[in-house]
Amino acid sequence: MHYRTRHTLAFTTVTALAAGAIATAAPAFADDPEPPGPPLHHVQYTVTADAPYWAHIYYRDSEPAIFSDYSHNPYQFSPRADVDIAPDRPWVFDAMLADPDLWAMVLVQSGESPNFPTPGFNCKLAVDGVVVKTNSGPKGALCSIRNW
Repeated sequence: MHYRTRHTLAFTTVTALAAGAIATAAPAFADDPEPPGPPLHHVQYTVTADAPYWAHIYYRDSEPAIFSDYSHNPYQFSPRADVDIAPDRPWVFDAMLADPDLWAMVLVQSGESPNFPTPGFNCKLAVDGVVVKTNSGPKGALCSIRNW
């Protein structure tokens, strides 16, 4: 009799533990939607020159999931456009960024030899329709909310 009671007690305990584990386990579905990310902000970069000129423009069109991704390969997140710009021919680019305070950036510099005189460059950075940074310089200009 003693053996039967112990066997019944052990079976009851195992059954109760298994039922509790099954009842409290959250079902995992492969089709669960990803949680929404942070809201995206419309970032607009505008670059001009005081006279027609060939320029290199680096800009941030996406942001890394973690900073080390940027640190290991910044050019993956900062492509370069080689363009002719002028006072009446601006270069304009629109991007959507979650954290423009940290990642929005446009830089313009001469696309010619450093020995050639430059006309002067201008940049403007707008976030959600509001101009947040402007800059000008004789050899280049950087517009960024963050200090690099």
